[in-house]
Amino acid sequence: MELLEDDLESAPPGHCHFIFCKSSVLKVLRCRVCKSQPLLASVLRFSKLVPCCGTSKVRHEMGKFRLLDLVKPCMCVLPEVSTPDRRIPFREKILWTGISLFVFLVCCQIPLYGISANKSTDPFYWMRVILASNRGTLMELGISPIVTSGMVMQLLAGSKLLEVDQSVKEDRMLFQGAQKLFGMVITLGEAMAYVLSGMYGPVKDLGVGNAILIILQLFCAGVIVLILDELLQKGYGLGSGISLFIATNICETICWKAFSPTTMNTGKGPEFEGAVIALFHLLISRSDKFTALKEAFYRQTAPNITSLFATVLVFFFVIYFQGFRVDLAVKNQRVRGQMGSYPIKLFYTSNIPIILQTALVSNLYFFSQLLYKRFKANMIVNMIGQWQETEITGQSIPVGGLVYYISPPHSFGEVWDDPIHALFYVIFILVSCALFSKAWIDVSGSSARDVARQLREQQLMMPGYRDSDLPKVLNRYIPTAAAFGGACIGALTIVADFLGAIGSGTGILLAVTIIYEYFEKICKEEGQGAAFMF
Repeated sequence: MELLEDDLESAPPGHCHFIFCKSSVLKVLRCRVCKSQPLLASVLRFSKLVPCCGTSKVRHEMGKFRLLDLVKPCMCVLPEVSTPDRRIPFREKILWTGISLFVFLVCCQIPLYGISANKSTDPFYWMRVILASNRGTLMELGISPIVTSGMVMQLLAGSKLLEVDQSVKEDRMLFQGAQKLFGMVITLGEAMAYVLSGMYGPVKDLGVGNAILIILQLFCAGVIVLILDELLQKGYGLGSGISLFIATNICETICWKAFSPTTMNTGKGPEFEGAVIALFHLLISRSDKFTALKEAFYRQTAPNITSLFATVLVFFFVIYFQGFRVDLAVKNQRVRGQMGSYPIKLFYTSNIPIILQTALVSNLYFFSQLLYKRFKANMIVNMIGQWQETEITGQSIPVGGLVYYISPPHSFGEVWDDPIHALFYVIFILVSCALFSKAWIDVSGSSARDVARQLREQQLMMPGYRDSDLPKVLNRYIPTAAAFGGACIGALTIVADFLGAIGSGTGILLAVTIIYEYFEKICKEEGQGAAFMF
């Protein structure tokens, strides 16, 4: 049985014509869509048309060089968590999530061996809230390598600089391996930068042996974080390691500032750092109860009860806005009468805008501090930022330049004293969060075009609209939800900062959104019947 070249035109567009000869050899003509080359395979004897899968182009262009193929030789040496070969019960997921969290918290308390005591200001103080890091411990780097590698790989894939087809298993594995390898390289690079920049004292005082030992400790800790994150994302636990560690770090900070038993001398006698403990201590130790209450609610040198109430208020505000969404009706093309809905939430990009915005600002803070320490007399450096150390905490705070105007006022009193600073900060947060949110949907595969493709693959369509109209319909909602939702996230951050919430507005927003996502995951697991294992 032979097929002439002209018979190629008889195959419908988007289909490959499979011809099965008596010799049980399959001959595949070149498809007009995927341009695939002829293949050979042993099959039964019949002739049929099959839909052209977009993956065939990847399979048949193996000779074409791709940047992602450079990762293949390293795949055999990269640490990997195997995919579970069974459904993990809900109770076991909780167990693995708890074990991962326990390992992370233990690493946060183990000090680095070989470092010298360094009481200088922490240049990464502003970044630690989103990086779940702890200075001077194994978790010095926190989740910085994972976040950085993940965002860079997403940007490369979204901008098409890195060719990857997520529908192909091999490409997915290569992409995950590349992200893991890039994260390990970043971990090693950051560890070397920390040591060589003098974060733990001058290298000549540390010695070569100690310097190498510190780098190895930070690198091993970074690999542990990568493995814990992969363990949870592979389905053994709930959510991702990044979200879990961020939320835990922020909640730990809030609880510590509310109930810390440590004492501090502010010039008025010893006071407790924790807001709640300080309230009872002041009421017991002071004879003037009204002055004691005023001090506990409005003290400026440590966390106060007003900040604690503001934190709780912002928490409920974020939970309330999480329920805002638009449900678009969809129906299944295969099963008649089966209807459903596709929800588009107000926080369409979740906490991504505030993470990106905070990462940008934190890096600007870091470089501004380094430049100001070395070139205080330089006019350009002073325009970027001027810094001053506080007497109590010893941390550097911006007092002038661009970084001052993009830093948050911490009370309405500061807003009243410098309204221009407050106005500039509000505009900067709203605009940057909206732009980051709008840009993220294009690079993360959640734009209207990507969602329309996903609905088509699931054989779903919207009643009253043609299949080709899906991108136009979704485009009415998704970009608006992304931009407006990002601005709302920024607005809630501003309110939290102005109210003086404990842990900063950014930290509260991250913690609440992550906790809410975990709540939804647990409800979904219970709905699937997995929770009945208890």
